[in-house]
Amino acid sequence: MQALWTRDGAAVVYPCHAVIVILHVDTREQRLFLGHTDKVSALALDGSGSLLASAQARPPSMLRLWDFQTGECLSLFQSPVLTISSLSFSDSGALLCGIGKDRHGRTVLGPGQGGGAACSRMVVAWATDQVGRGGEAVILAKAHTDVDIQAFEVAFFDETRMASCGRGSVQLWRLRGGELRFCPVDLGEHHALEFTDLAFRQAQDGHTLYVCSRSGHILEIDHQHMAVRHARRLLPMQTPGGPLPQKQTFSSGPGIAISSLSVSQAMCAVGSEDGYLRLWPLDFSSVLLEAEHEGAISSVLISPNGLRVLSATSFGHLGFLDVPSQEYSVLVRSHAALVVALATDCSRGQLATVSQDHTVRIWDLATLQQLYDFMSREEAPCAIAFHPTQPTLFCGFSSGAVRSFSLEAAEVLVEHRCHQGAITGLVTSPDGSFLFSSCSQGTLAQYHIGGPWCRILRMAANVVCLDSCLSPNALAVSGDSRLLAFVGPSKYMVTVMSTASLDELLKIDVSALDLAGSHLNSAMVVCFGPTPPGHLLVSTSSNMVAVLDASSGRVVRELCCVHPVACSSLALSGDGRFLLTAADRAIKVWDYLAQASPSCQVYIGHSEPVQAVAFTPDQQQLLSVGDAIFLWDILAPTERSPPGSVQGSPKAPPTCKASLGARQLEDVVSGASGLPRQQVPVPSWASPLQLGICARPSKGLDATCSTRRARVQPTTRPDSYKHFMARYKASPLAKDLSLSPAGDEQLHLKAVVGYNGNGRANVVWRPDTGFFAYTCGCLVVVEDLHSGAQQHWVGHPEEISTLALSHYAQILASASIQSSTALHCQIRLWDVQGGSCRQLISHHSTAVQDLAFSPDDGFLVTLGDYGDRTLALWSTATCELMTSVCLLEPVHGVAFDPWDGGVLACVGRGAVTLWLLLQLGADVSLQIHQEPIPEEVGACELTSLCFGPAPLLYCGSNAGQVCVWDTRAGRCFLVWEADDGEIGVLLCSGTRLVSGSNTRRLRLWAVGAVPELRRKGSGARSHSVFMEHELTLDGAVVSAVFHDSMDMGVVGTTAGTLWYVSWAEGTNTRLISGHRSQVNEVVFSPSESHCATCSDDGSVRVWSLASMELLIQFQVLSQSCLCLAWSPPSCRRPEQQQVVAGYSDGTLRVFSVSRTAMELKMHPHQAALTTVAFSADGQTILSGDKDGLVAVSRPRTGMTFRVLSDHRGAGICTIQSTRKEYGDFRAEGMDLWLAASGDQRVSVWASDWLRNHCELVDWLSFPAPVVTEASGCLPPTLAAFCPWDGALLVCVGLGVHPEVVFYSLYQKQVVKKIPLPFFAMSMSLSPRACLVAVGFAERVLTLVDCVSGAVQDFAGHDDSVKLCRFAPSSRLLFTVAHNEILVWEVMSH
Repeated sequence: MQALWTRDGAAVVYPCHAVIVILHVDTREQRLFLGHTDKVSALALDGSGSLLASAQARPPSMLRLWDFQTGECLSLFQSPVLTISSLSFSDSGALLCGIGKDRHGRTVLGPGQGGGAACSRMVVAWATDQVGRGGEAVILAKAHTDVDIQAFEVAFFDETRMASCGRGSVQLWRLRGGELRFCPVDLGEHHALEFTDLAFRQAQDGHTLYVCSRSGHILEIDHQHMAVRHARRLLPMQTPGGPLPQKQTFSSGPGIAISSLSVSQAMCAVGSEDGYLRLWPLDFSSVLLEAEHEGAISSVLISPNGLRVLSATSFGHLGFLDVPSQEYSVLVRSHAALVVALATDCSRGQLATVSQDHTVRIWDLATLQQLYDFMSREEAPCAIAFHPTQPTLFCGFSSGAVRSFSLEAAEVLVEHRCHQGAITGLVTSPDGSFLFSSCSQGTLAQYHIGGPWCRILRMAANVVCLDSCLSPNALAVSGDSRLLAFVGPSKYMVTVMSTASLDELLKIDVSALDLAGSHLNSAMVVCFGPTPPGHLLVSTSSNMVAVLDASSGRVVRELCCVHPVACSSLALSGDGRFLLTAADRAIKVWDYLAQASPSCQVYIGHSEPVQAVAFTPDQQQLLSVGDAIFLWDILAPTERSPPGSVQGSPKAPPTCKASLGARQLEDVVSGASGLPRQQVPVPSWASPLQLGICARPSKGLDATCSTRRARVQPTTRPDSYKHFMARYKASPLAKDLSLSPAGDEQLHLKAVVGYNGNGRANVVWRPDTGFFAYTCGCLVVVEDLHSGAQQHWVGHPEEISTLALSHYAQILASASIQSSTALHCQIRLWDVQGGSCRQLISHHSTAVQDLAFSPDDGFLVTLGDYGDRTLALWSTATCELMTSVCLLEPVHGVAFDPWDGGVLACVGRGAVTLWLLLQLGADVSLQIHQEPIPEEVGACELTSLCFGPAPLLYCGSNAGQVCVWDTRAGRCFLVWEADDGEIGVLLCSGTRLVSGSNTRRLRLWAVGAVPELRRKGSGARSHSVFMEHELTLDGAVVSAVFHDSMDMGVVGTTAGTLWYVSWAEGTNTRLISGHRSQVNEVVFSPSESHCATCSDDGSVRVWSLASMELLIQFQVLSQSCLCLAWSPPSCRRPEQQQVVAGYSDGTLRVFSVSRTAMELKMHPHQAALTTVAFSADGQTILSGDKDGLVAVSRPRTGMTFRVLSDHRGAGICTIQSTRKEYGDFRAEGMDLWLAASGDQRVSVWASDWLRNHCELVDWLSFPAPVVTEASGCLPPTLAAFCPWDGALLVCVGLGVHPEVVFYSLYQKQVVKKIPLPFFAMSMSLSPRACLVAVGFAERVLTLVDCVSGAVQDFAGHDDSVKLCRFAPSSRLLFTVAHNEILVWEVMSH
């Protein structure tokens, strides 16, 4: 930012994008010069303060000369310079000089040649003495120079002399005879310095030129003798007596990087990149004053009277230091990047803005001063809204988070992470009851804000248009707070909902509004008008604003050709008189009450597209934001114009009253995103669910609950990690499978690698019998802890959410989520001894949250999740449903009382619910009794429970408390703080209690004194309860089961790990380990003793192939590992094997398996890698990225010596390299390799990398298949050299039909095709048998016999089979779906 003092020192002049602002320092009043259409790049004011020159940035560079007193533009002319970077007036104002690049990309001064042929800069000199008398500015001279110019100034004592400085040069200029000529100053040893600024000073013995450099040097140059008089260097040094840095001359070490200086008769002001403004005496003996800024200083200037020093920073901070009082005053603050949204507060007269500089700023509209700001460094704020009645601000972020801030305490009140995409809309209802947010994934969320806390009520998925971009009008609420409108579910539709229930009231097809148009009309933004009459305004892509009746959708009127482009923001004044529209850089104000041909006025001042517009709370001014914040006065009459006049037309154009300045303040909300809550996935609702209605009984009273069912709006997922949420999957279920008869299968599932950390209570263990089971995807895995042998119970079509083992260990119950082909979830009852499914039952509609057997195993209770909200009781003998109860609110857990089988307990929001089983013959009913949470516990949710010795019930809360209840007396008598986060697991046996939470802590508590404390009643204190042990695991605790003694147990975490915990030894041992995220590759060592996997979680893991135990893990933070390759046997000795991994940041890392260390890191790509392979001899690495580039690198040197761009534009799907005989396929070299890209192209190459030789052998290109709406994208193009016939390529994903294609490199044609049921997602060829394994998005694995053409299908995955890999011996086949790794034994190898 450049800033100037006026002649009297009472005001400063500075550019704010396309506007020039004159700010009075004492009164803070502004005058604005409007006229530029782009950012102002340079300013200059003559010595008398009567003439102002300004230039705008983008070519062609236009200059304006202004009468500074009146603000009138005297002259507008185009410069021969392409872009002007600096202007300088002579003291009389008769000469103006400018520097910049000429129209050939060089840099200019004026018409005489300044000595040089090949030029880079240009200087132009204009005569401006006739401008004030009606004349024009005339070019006097132009000069080209090849030296760098960073600063240029006309001497105040002689307008024919100038000076410039730049990298390695200081030039003295002279204008004579219509030519500009320069002479360099002999800098001697300082010739290599980078000079940044200069200033002239009147001295007793002549005139001195001061020049500063980025290395801290300040040179005093004798202007007449063109020689360096003094050279000093300023170094940052700490004196023993104070913090002020002092100067030292010609010392070693880094100097102060000076960016600007200004000189008066008594001192020198220096601004530096370390953010300090320092005042020095002219001998630079010591610092007189200094002021620290938040950013690098870009400009300093001493006032004409020498009493004030103006400073500007790169962050847009503008202020001045008053020398006599030694006080610093801030003049201007603002955002340092594009402002994207605004909100106004009616009650307090405040404005809130959010920007791409990651700040939220609050302004006082009366004083135009910034009050405070909030910053989030990791995520950008996107949307903003004030609470209508409370001092609370709501903000949506690019991460999907929605946070509420207290404006009184300047802190975060609550954070919600229910969205998975960036927030695109945020709006509150005017009555202060509701907040609504939308995100880029099309999800709409409703929050209750009527109380002291913001809590989420409902979510609706896929209702907001996915194509909608960030806009202040993405969501709109009517003035009576009854209606919510938005664009969605497609861009051609506008939906109107009830704000209270989110019931859909109206859908409007916008494409039907302009039937005569050549393109379908789509909606852009929406806005409600005042009620009555209840209008809904919709801006469309055809540059029209449609006024609709909000209740019927009827078109009331249309405003056509509102802007040349589609309107991006709308606002209607509170009285309905004025309509405010914005598009591109223009703002229009319309007379909304005029029915026919409404008039409008256009206002231009923004240099970038306007992002949002609004009326101020008093309706007397307009606000617009984009490149800056503009406040416009409305000068229209307050009453409606009489008939006959131009109705509603303002008397004069609104004037831009204020443009808020620039500064980035201190972050007052550190760690705003560091709350203990984990991210909440977004639920997806296809239709309203069948939910139960049950009247809540009065506090402490018994009642019998009806099981009547009715259609009720779905409930939002509770803010609790304990509550199960199925991982989102877009893969469909296959309907017809070619399953082979038992005994004829060519594949046998041998092992499963991984544990589903997304499940809840999905581990069971009986130490006395050794039975141990857990879930992985849709499989129940039963494992022998001694031998590691596994059994796999197959049957569930979807992800299993929870398990329960009967007390006598005869029955295992498992529940999976609802599949797309069924109405209800599956609950399977398995015979533990035989491993067969005894019974399949179903009742719940979305997912099962919890399962529990009664103490005598006679009953099984099943609890539905938040979308189902039912509690069902089953007979385990007959598997019949005995009774079902509908719940008003979501419940997190259920448990039977082990001492009284007729009682079961549930925990949820605000209360503990006890159910009493009443049996009358064959009929069973449930009687309810609820006990509210005591007030001293606070407003929290109970998330976990377990029974202790009778009659104790332990409950954990989402606030980290453990509450102990006396179930006989129906009261809570003890509470203690057990954790910092939510407690999701509680287990009790005897005198010990285990708690597990989302803070990754597992704690053992001694609770032997609790029965005695029960006798003390509510006055009991928790000092007798103490923690015995604590362990910190690798993720939130979701499952746990312990021995009756509580000395040992098995614990599951969200990281996909099962731990064996021994409290006696204080240790935790990893039993089962898997990847947390998507597994992207599986590779094998040449000896087949090990395998390695990589994942989106950034890890590379090396496993023992015999036991599938994790041996080594290499972890890279904040990056996804997307591809992997193991060095071939020819590369090095077996004990020196390497794996190379490719990452999302374009890097390759080579790891040594034997030394368990990273050996090399390379960065051959700018885009994310997609595949990597070693050459056949292991001396070269070939890597491909998502942009279609193939890089060739040497791991020994770390150099990338070749990049192939033949596939540019489509991501590389596969790279494979093999060895061939010299001369095969008429090509040199011993390496044959292929690359396949996502646009159905395969290239085959022969290479000799030692000679840097590479030639194309063949190129395959096929038509693309039709992309269905279900798949949404093309299948990958996969290719491989055939192991049993080296002249064949085997490909899938080529052509319009799903098939395996065999292509002969000799015959140059397809020789065989085998049809497939679906398009393939993965493929692998058996090295020793004529078998091809193919994985599909339909969750099916298919094995193809290439000789007979026989096909066998195999189930077992619950998501798209993204990976298939045969082991080198062909005995094993690995398949991957998300983070599940299944190991198959090949029976016919």
